[in-house]
Amino acid sequence: MTGGATQEAPVGLTIRGGTKVYPGTVALKSVDFDLRMGAVNVLVGENGAGKSTMMKVIAGVERLTEGVIEMDGEAVDFHSTDDAVRRGIGIVHQELNLFPDLSVSDNIFMGRERRRFGVDIDRAEQRRLTREIMRRLEHDIDPDTPVADLRVGQQQIVEIAKSLAQDARILILDEPTSALSAAEVEILFRVIDELRRDGVGLVYISHRLEELIRIGDYITVLRDGHITGARSMEGVDVAWIVRNMIGEASKTYAKAEEHELGEPVLHLQDVTLPRNGGGLAVDHVSLSVRKGEILGIYGLMGAGRSELLECIIGRHAHAGGTIEVDGDRIDGRSVAGRIKRGIALIPEDRKTDGLIQIASIRENMTLSSLRDFTRGFHMNLATEKGRVRDFVKRMTIKIASPENPVASLSGGNQQKVVIAKALMTEPKVLLMDEPSRGIDIGAKAEVFRVMRKLARDGLGIVFVTSDLEEVMSLSDRILVMSEGRVTGEFDRHDATDTALIRASAPASAERHLTTSEEEPV
Repeated sequence: MTGGATQEAPVGLTIRGGTKVYPGTVALKSVDFDLRMGAVNVLVGENGAGKSTMMKVIAGVERLTEGVIEMDGEAVDFHSTDDAVRRGIGIVHQELNLFPDLSVSDNIFMGRERRRFGVDIDRAEQRRLTREIMRRLEHDIDPDTPVADLRVGQQQIVEIAKSLAQDARILILDEPTSALSAAEVEILFRVIDELRRDGVGLVYISHRLEELIRIGDYITVLRDGHITGARSMEGVDVAWIVRNMIGEASKTYAKAEEHELGEPVLHLQDVTLPRNGGGLAVDHVSLSVRKGEILGIYGLMGAGRSELLECIIGRHAHAGGTIEVDGDRIDGRSVAGRIKRGIALIPEDRKTDGLIQIASIRENMTLSSLRDFTRGFHMNLATEKGRVRDFVKRMTIKIASPENPVASLSGGNQQKVVIAKALMTEPKVLLMDEPSRGIDIGAKAEVFRVMRKLARDGLGIVFVTSDLEEVMSLSDRILVMSEGRVTGEFDRHDATDTALIRASAPASAERHLTTSEEEPV
């Protein structure tokens, strides 16, 4: 089966002037999009390009700030996912949305239960329909099996089955093959081909460029919330996709300042992390970081980048491999023990994992270093307040008072509080997971300035990002991860956009990135 529509497919849904604004960012900017029926509409772009936002708008998860959605020539306004479902729109999210303690059939019909005489749930009928859907998906999964007992690939099949049970006219598939084996991918493609013949309009999102070219009829490319390319898939190749994803030319970014690097401060050897349901989320990763070095780790969602940082900080007791700081092996598994040994983490989700929103700025900032202000059973509040004042000045955090709730600060200043909290532990290694996530461009510049100053002062920094410009402008050295493994290493002088994208592509797509496509586009 190959993509490429032989004749123009009818448009079933359109977005005109679609704009979606979140606090601090514009996710979609005056987007015009046509979703064609009886066709596979593939959607591609870097992380943060606006793909998921646009699909959430279509599925009723989010509402446009400006613009109009039309179906069959009629303006529609989805206030909820239920509104979208009633219009025949289904979505398979990249992140599994299942109840692990419930059975397969209960998950498939959750919220849409089959009833006898409108009263009790007809579980026998649900099991029968589940078996039918599973036969269609060529999987022999017992309807009564708890979802928690399934491996990840089977759970993905259940997620797909949920949408098939809705008989959707429009079906959105967001990275549907991320957890599937090659054989399961082929089954899914056969089901997609069947749905296409039945007139279903499919939206297919994937970072696997091979899949897009193989299965797509139409392609839309998003970059920074704008549509940069939209056409029939006929004649589209990898070079065209990459060119529209990252711009007309590959770019290199000069580092703002040079400085001498010191001795190795962090060394990892064969770090592994088992994944629930089988396989490895982190697959034998080895790396070293020197004092004063900024090591950037680039990769797509699901590459294992965040999980690697969690292994280093000690969040997973079942992780394998060895970790050394200043040449000394760290055997303790606790997070507190790792902090004492000189490792600190800036988590990706600062609001959930980095801050206590109802607590004051001062209390948040000293949370990881309370032992420095404690004498017996008492805290030296004067010393604590003095240290907080020093870090507020050092980090140029804009606050009225350290006693104000941290939730009163902007996203950029909250991020600086999280960084200050980590620095108060006097780390030797600072781990930063998406340090610019959810902050505006001015705040990003401030955070990057802080990172460069910390490196100049001799701190070893490992930061994870899915932003090409960030990783190339900040890093002394870049590692690329895909499917839990390190798939590329680049000195900042040698790195190009195209090379990083090529290294981050999942293994199934690598053979399609030929030598002729390695030149900057």
